[in-house]
Amino acid sequence: MNTQACQELKVLDLVQFGQNSGGAKFFALRLSSPLQGTQPQGTSSQANQPQAGNVWEKWKPGQFVMLRPVNWGFELVTARPFSISTLNDNSLTVFIQVLGRGTERLLDLKIGDAVTVWGPLGTGFATEPNTSTLILAGGVGLAPFVGYIRQHPTPNKIRLEFCHRLPVTCYPFDTLAEKVHADSHQELSVEDREPIFKHLEDIIQSYAANNGLILACGPTPFLKRIQELASKYKARCQLSVETRMACGVGACLGCVVEATGKGKIQTETGKLQACMHGPVFWADEIDFNPKNGEAL
Repeated sequence: MNTQACQELKVLDLVQFGQNSGGAKFFALRLSSPLQGTQPQGTSSQANQPQAGNVWEKWKPGQFVMLRPVNWGFELVTARPFSISTLNDNSLTVFIQVLGRGTERLLDLKIGDAVTVWGPLGTGFATEPNTSTLILAGGVGLAPFVGYIRQHPTPNKIRLEFCHRLPVTCYPFDTLAEKVHADSHQELSVEDREPIFKHLEDIIQSYAANNGLILACGPTPFLKRIQELASKYKARCQLSVETRMACGVGACLGCVVEATGKGKIQTETGKLQACMHGPVFWADEIDFNPKNGEAL
């Protein structure tokens, strides 16, 4: 299990990215940096114990945090999971799409408010500096790739294909397009979907033929299509799954995904926990079509 810290961080700012005509809202929440922290969760205060800042120094893009504002009290009991977009000595940033009561309440945060943060949690994406890397992002699945691209030692090896339904201004796409070769594809209607995936298929086939690395994050239907294409062309592909999480540390069993049995981690139940074993998996490790018909 990864070592993680539990800390109270302060809100530095909450900046709106955009809002579409339907009322969807997108924000970047910037918190004080956890790199100057206290003890990791579950450790003593002895001098030889690692500091939380050291735990955070091992952060990998693709990992996530659980956030819970201190002022929520008992009104909203569970924390909310968010991919880490960026982390440096000055701040930790997450990208928020307002979808429900919890994310709506996050918009009430003011500068200086305290937020309890658990992290870094889960697994991160592979980084291969000398390998051509294709990033496939769907919607808010773009969030973890902000830090990935900024940290990558050879961004000239990266290509980003971003698929979205809402206006591209709702996402931090332009800042990434300044750093890597990037294209965006907006699905305005169902008729747009197949041409977009045909375009992605051609690119995936090319990367597979050259032993490239493919990384994908987005909603489950998007990941399912990417997984099918990766399997078809025997591409090396990692998927970051989106599931509901209540604890983030493997206690609640609320984020299980079906395992194929092909991965390094084997479980008696045939299931993997996205918060502990993921959220980043190799594409052949998980099954989006379990035989028993259970929904993921």
